[in-house]
Amino acid sequence: MEKSLARYIWKNTRLQQLWILAVVAASMVPYFLSFDLPKQIVNGPIQGDGFEGPGATQTFMHIAYNIPLIGHVEFFQGVQLNRFQMLMALSLVFLALVVLNGLFKFYINTYKGRLGERMLRRIRFELIDRVLRFPPAHFKRVKSAEIATMIKDEVEPMGGFTGDAFVSPALLGGQAITALAFIIVQNFWLGMIAAAIVGVQAVVIPRMRKRLLDLGRQRQLTARELSGRVGEIVDGIGTIHGNDTSNLERADIASRLGRIFSIRYDLYQWKFLVKFINNFLAQVTPFLFYAIGGYLALQGRLDIGQLVAVISAYKDLPGPLKELIDWDQMRQDVQVKYQQVYEQFNVEPLIDSRIQELAIAPVGALTSALVVTNLTLSDDSGARLVDHVSVEIKPNETVAIVGPNGSGAEAFAEALGRMIWPDSGRITIDGRDLLDLPESITGRRISYASADTFFFHGSLASNLLYGLKHAPMTDPVYDEKEALEYKWHSAEAVKAGNPTLDLNSDWVDYQAAGASGPEDLLKAIRPVLDAVLISQDILDLALRSNVNTDVHVAVSDHVVALRASLRDRLRDEGLDGIVVPFDFDAYNAQATVGENLLFGTMKRPLMTNRRLAAHPYFQQLFRETGLSTDLYAMGLEIAENAVELFHDLPPDHPFFQQLTFMTADDIPTYQALLQKLQSRRFEDATPEERSAIIRLSFAYIEPRHRFGLLTNELMDKIVSARKQFHAHIPADLAELIERYDAERFTPSASLMDNVLFGRIAYQQADASDRIRAIMGELFDALDLYDDVLSIGLEFDVGSGGKRLTMVQRQKLNLARALLKRSDYFIFNRPLSALDQRVQDQITRNIIEDLHKEGERPAIIWVLSNARLAEMFDRILLFDRGGLAEAGNYPELSEKNGMFKELLS
Repeated sequence: MEKSLARYIWKNTRLQQLWILAVVAASMVPYFLSFDLPKQIVNGPIQGDGFEGPGATQTFMHIAYNIPLIGHVEFFQGVQLNRFQMLMALSLVFLALVVLNGLFKFYINTYKGRLGERMLRRIRFELIDRVLRFPPAHFKRVKSAEIATMIKDEVEPMGGFTGDAFVSPALLGGQAITALAFIIVQNFWLGMIAAAIVGVQAVVIPRMRKRLLDLGRQRQLTARELSGRVGEIVDGIGTIHGNDTSNLERADIASRLGRIFSIRYDLYQWKFLVKFINNFLAQVTPFLFYAIGGYLALQGRLDIGQLVAVISAYKDLPGPLKELIDWDQMRQDVQVKYQQVYEQFNVEPLIDSRIQELAIAPVGALTSALVVTNLTLSDDSGARLVDHVSVEIKPNETVAIVGPNGSGAEAFAEALGRMIWPDSGRITIDGRDLLDLPESITGRRISYASADTFFFHGSLASNLLYGLKHAPMTDPVYDEKEALEYKWHSAEAVKAGNPTLDLNSDWVDYQAAGASGPEDLLKAIRPVLDAVLISQDILDLALRSNVNTDVHVAVSDHVVALRASLRDRLRDEGLDGIVVPFDFDAYNAQATVGENLLFGTMKRPLMTNRRLAAHPYFQQLFRETGLSTDLYAMGLEIAENAVELFHDLPPDHPFFQQLTFMTADDIPTYQALLQKLQSRRFEDATPEERSAIIRLSFAYIEPRHRFGLLTNELMDKIVSARKQFHAHIPADLAELIERYDAERFTPSASLMDNVLFGRIAYQQADASDRIRAIMGELFDALDLYDDVLSIGLEFDVGSGGKRLTMVQRQKLNLARALLKRSDYFIFNRPLSALDQRVQDQITRNIIEDLHKEGERPAIIWVLSNARLAEMFDRILLFDRGGLAEAGNYPELSEKNGMFKELLS
C-alpha cells in the first residue's frame, strides 16, 4: 500500500485531477470579473461617470486586445448605450456571471463527488482484497469487528477528501487570492489590512487545530476498540452467561463510554473555541474596512464604487479562507486515519494475488503424490507443534492419522489443508510447493474439513454449495433496460478498480459435483447428505417449513394424494388412531381450543393472535355465542389447577414442559391475579384481566393437560361458534385466515400440518417419529423426496450457522467438503461433537462412498477412534510433534508399540 494518502490519490486519479484543475483555473476568470462589475455599475450608470451630458452614451462590450507579434486586434467594436441601457446591460452581465459561477461550482462539486465515491469504492475493495490475502496466522491477532469498522466507517472520509485533495486548495486558494488581489488593486492599504488578517488566520488557526487532530485520533481509536469489544460480547455471550460476568462487561463498557464522552467533550470545547476566534478575526476586517475605508472615502482618496467593490470582494474572502483552513484540518485528519489503516492492513507476507486469480476452465486432477519434507510447525507462542516430519502420501491412498490430543496430528492436517504455514520444510505436489499452487487448484482438488465450522448467513443450500462457487459459469439473461444498467455498473467498476464479475451469474460448478445442471443437482447432493446422516434433519426442517407454492409446485399439487396415502398406510399398519383428522363438523380433541375455534391458519405476520382477539368481529362473536364467559370460567380453572400443582416446583422442572399455556415465570402473576379475582365473576374483571384468563383456555388440550374441563356441551358450542365465524367472516379477515380444506393445500401452514391434516394423538408413544418415518417413505414412493429435501435446503441457517445445532453444523461442513469430489480429502477430527458410534458410522459411509469403482481419491483422516484405522491403507501415529510409528493396521496392531496401547 501507498504510505501517503496524497500519493495514493494522485496515483489513481491524476488524469481526473488534472482535468478538474483546468476547469478550476477557467472558473477564476468569471469569478474575478464578478468582483469588478459592481464597481463599474456604481461608478458608471448609477453615479454618472462618463454620462455627464444629456444623451451621452458609452461603448458596451468592446472586445480588443494587443497580441504580441500581431499587434492590436479588435474582435468586436461594441455597441453604444445610454445611461439606463448601460445600467440594464451591466446588471444582466452581472446576473450572467452569477449563473456562470454557479454552474462552474455545480460541475466542480458534482465531479468531485463522483471522483470521491469512486475512490472510496476503490479503497474499500482493496482493503477487503488484502483481508482475503492475509496469512492465516494474522486472523488470530485481529478482531473482525475492528476490521469491519475500519473498512465501513473509518475510510468513509477518505472518499470525500479525494475530490477535495487537489481541487479544493486550487479552487479555494484561487478564490481567496483573486479576492485579495482585487482588494489590493482597489486600495493598497485596505489590501494590506485584509492580507494581515488572512495571515493571522492562516497561522494561528491551524496551530490551534493540532489539539483537535489529537483528540480526533483518540476518539477514533476508542470508538474502534468499543466496536471490537461489542463484537467480543456478541461472540462470547454464552461464556458471559455461564460465568455470571455480565456486570463485569457492563462495567467495562461503561468505562469505555466514559472515556469516549471525555474525549468528545474536550473535542467540542476546543472546536468551538477555535471557531469563536476564527469568526472574531473574520468580523474584525469589515469593521476596519468601514472605519478606514470610510475615512479614505471622506477624504476623496477612495471613491464609493471602490469601497463597495472592496467590501463586496471581502465578503467572498472569509468563506474560501475558512473552507481552506477546514480543508487543511480534514487533510491532516484523513491522513491520520489513512496511516492507521495502512498500519493495520500493511501485513507481510500477503498471499500473492496470482494465487487467487479467477479460473473459469475446469482444473485437471492431481495425479502426483503429496510429499511432506522436514516439516516443522509452531504456534503463536513459538512452541513446536510438529517437529521435522517427512512423509509421502500417494494418490488414491487412504491414510489414518492417530495420536493423543496435542500430539501434532491436528496441526499436521492443518498444514496439509493450508490452514497454517510451515516454519520450515515443504509440502509439495509434483515438485511444486503447496503454498505456491493457485487456489483454483487447491480449493477444488483438495478438500479440508475440521471440527471448526463457519457458515455464511443464508440458506442451507447456499452454504452446502459454497465449495462449488469458484467462478461465474453462465451469463445471466438481461432485458434491454437491465443490460444497459449492467453495462453502466461495469464501466463504473472498471473506473474504481473493481472487478466486473457479475454476482447474478450462476456460479455453481455443477460438473464438479457430478451433475449436469440445476435440474439433477439434488440427485448428486442426496448421496452426500445420506453419507453424513443429515438427510433426516433436513427432511424435518422441510416438514416444519412453509412451502412456496410458486417454486415447489409438485409438492403442493400432491398434498391431497399424500394425505390419502398416509391414511391408507396408517390403516394398513393398524395405526388409525395415531392421527385425528380435522373435521369441520366435529371438535378435534388433539388440537387446542383456539385451533378448534379458528379451524384454519393465520397469514403471519399480517395477522396474529393479539390482532385477531382485538378484531371487532371476533369480539362480537364471543359476546353473541356466550363463549367469553365460558372460556373465562375455563381459564380460571386452568389457572387454579396450574398454580396449585406447580407453584412449589423449581422453574427448570420437567413438568413445565407439558404446560403450553403458562411458563414458570407466569405462575406468580396468575397467583396474584387469582387472589384479586376471588369473586370469579366475568363482569368484575378488567378487559386486560379477562384477556389474560381467556388466553389460557385457547392453548388447552384435554388429552395433554387432563384437567377435565372440556365438556361435550362446551365442545359443541365451540364447533357452533366456528361455523358462525366462517359463515359471516368479513372480507378483511377472510384474506388473512385460511380455512382448513381437505381437498386443498394450505400455504400458511407447515408441510407437516398439510400432510397430516390433523393432529397427532398425545397418547401414542413415539408417534411423531413413526409419522416422520412413514412420511419419508411416502415421499420416496411418490418421487417427491428430492422436492421435499429442497424445501429443507431453503432453511435460513442464521449468522454463522447458529440456527443449526453443533452436530448439524459439523455434518454440513463435512458434506460441503465431500460435494467437491476432490483428489485429496483431509479430515481433521471433523465430527468431534458426535458420539463415537455415529462418528464410526459416518466414517465408514464416507470411505465406502468415496472409493467406488473408478473413483478412489486420497483420504487423510485424523481419527478420534484408533480402531477405525483398520479401514485405511496406512497409519501415521503422531506423538509429541513427531512421527512415532507408521505402517498398516496388521503391522502396528501386532507390534508392542504406542498404537497397540491406543487400541486398548
